Amino acid sequence: MDIISLIIFLAVGALVGWIAGNLTKGGGFGVIGNMIVGVFGAVLGGFLFGLLGITSGGFVGSIIMAVIGAVILLYLIRILKKA
Repeated sequence: MDIISLIIFLAVGALVGWIAGNLTKGGGFGVIGNMIVGVFGAVLGGFLFGLLGITSGGFVGSIIMAVIGAVILLYLIRILKKA
């Protein structure tokens, strides 16, 4: 992976984490935290969509899948923080 791909990957991760933080009525976890939530949320979303047999088409479909995964991840994190 070259440096440009890495920068795009992190920027998309930050965007997805920020969108998920806003959808769950929270401010997120800062830039680095949002990147982490976005990246792991994308992985979680891809895994869950794969289990359900749902495919995402194109860039917009991938963003939607990543946001859904990040929202689920944020809910799990908030549940664990309360426990």
